[in-house]
Amino acid sequence: MRIPRPRSLAGQLFAMQVVLVAAIVAGCALFAYFTDRSQAEESARLQTSATAAAAARSPSVVQAVRSADPSAALQPYAEALRKDAGMDFVVIMDPRGRRWTHPEPGEIGRTYLGHIEPALRGEIYSERYTGTLGLSVRTVAPVRDGGKVVALVSAGITIEEISEQVAEQVTALLVMAGGALALGGVGTYVINARLRRHTHGMNAAELGRMHDYHQAALHAVREGLIMLDGSRRIALVNDGARELLGLGDDAVGRPVAELGLPAPLTGALLASEPRVDEVHLTADRVVVVNTQPVVGGEKRGTVVTLRDHTELQALSGELDSERGFSQALRSQAHEAANRLHTVVSLIELGRADEAVDFATAELELAQALTDRVVGAVGEPVLAALLLGKAAQANERGVELVLTEDSRIDDGVLPASLPSRDLVTILGNLIDNAVDAAAGVGTLVPAGPAESGHAESDADLRVAPPPPGGVRARVTVTARAERDELLLRVTDTGPGVEPESVEDVFRRGWSTHGPGRGIGLALVRQAVHRGHGTVTLTRAPEGGAEFTVLLPLNTTEAPA
Repeated sequence: MRIPRPRSLAGQLFAMQVVLVAAIVAGCALFAYFTDRSQAEESARLQTSATAAAAARSPSVVQAVRSADPSAALQPYAEALRKDAGMDFVVIMDPRGRRWTHPEPGEIGRTYLGHIEPALRGEIYSERYTGTLGLSVRTVAPVRDGGKVVALVSAGITIEEISEQVAEQVTALLVMAGGALALGGVGTYVINARLRRHTHGMNAAELGRMHDYHQAALHAVREGLIMLDGSRRIALVNDGARELLGLGDDAVGRPVAELGLPAPLTGALLASEPRVDEVHLTADRVVVVNTQPVVGGEKRGTVVTLRDHTELQALSGELDSERGFSQALRSQAHEAANRLHTVVSLIELGRADEAVDFATAELELAQALTDRVVGAVGEPVLAALLLGKAAQANERGVELVLTEDSRIDDGVLPASLPSRDLVTILGNLIDNAVDAAAGVGTLVPAGPAESGHAESDADLRVAPPPPGGVRARVTVTARAERDELLLRVTDTGPGVEPESVEDVFRRGWSTHGPGRGIGLALVRQAVHRGHGTVTLTRAPEGGAEFTVLLPLNTTEAPA
């Protein structure tokens, strides 16, 4: 047996609203009925009081009471007064209650049915009483002659007459109530039809369950999610988006343009067309942005998803470095094989002394390189980076020089300055400098001229370039002093125009064509994470000079 599905939220609200409107209309109708009835009885009391009092003060009534046959004179007068005043009866009687007039002539001479004691005391008295004509609202007034009560006048309206008047009013009231109920029902139906479309026919339990799942999903999803309304204000943001973009608790309801995000990222969020897997940088992170407009007859907003690309970008940079190291190792292996063949050939030719001199020179140069780097840079990660970059630069015909004043002892770098960020900063700056320097200058042999093999294992040295040519060179300074880490990279390339100094740190800016321009943007991001500064000036040799200053906190544990 199929269990019937609970009524939708719109249906439940429609039923509740119809019942509520019906109850309100019914309550108003009942209130109006009893109010009208009460008012009708009060109106009847006032009319009977006025009629009875007017008749009691009439001189003709006093004169008729003095006559020998009061009934003959008073009956026509009472009937005329009854019809003119709209009464059901006007009865004039003597002080003992014997009737002189009555609408039914057969009742004349009989005793009046009702209370006359207050009237005999000189009061005008009203009451509800059942007489010969039925239940009525009546008023009894005394007739005075020289201060003495000589007769009584009673005027009344039957309840039946009052009920007929109320029935007419109630009929009109019911018609109006029915119209109000119909109008309220139609309005409620229209409103709930619209609500049904918005809630997709779901009931309250389903909506509540969906809300619970919605909240749980927002907090569980690590990717960032932002929903913008048609006015480009944040309608919803989850924890992941708050963390990726550095948004506060007051982000909901704020325009995207006022969030202080980088201009390219703000432009992507405000774009009317979809964006797919666009890489953007914030102050601390690399994020992949996807946007999709929400369209339903009219533009309603935009759904934005954000993925953290920071770790992946760092791993990609490390992978590129490893790939470069591998290429450098293959090249060095090839060069080592050539040198080994040279040594073997010299021995076969019987020139052992020259073979020993050649091999000794190569070993001294390689050892000098290692000693120079290890002696100056005690941080193993940076030392390995410099050796690897020297090999890569040498493959491209660029001399990588470490200045004499470079000095970073092991244990100086704090835990707040991770090695990955240092690799990002120094590695990208060197790569950028090598790219710039490799485009100019002339390749000049770096090894002994007599060897026949110019390049050494890694061309990292302090000596000036040999005379007779312009050597493409990158100069690196790495020094830690006075609680501050200085990293400076200078090249002999063409340099950067002054108007482009700020643009070089913008993602996508590059002089090497499309698909480049992320390295320096990552440098500035890593420097920002380390609370440092990076500046670009013109080098003495005409190229670019990048200077990075990072604060050191020596009280923390070493990295």
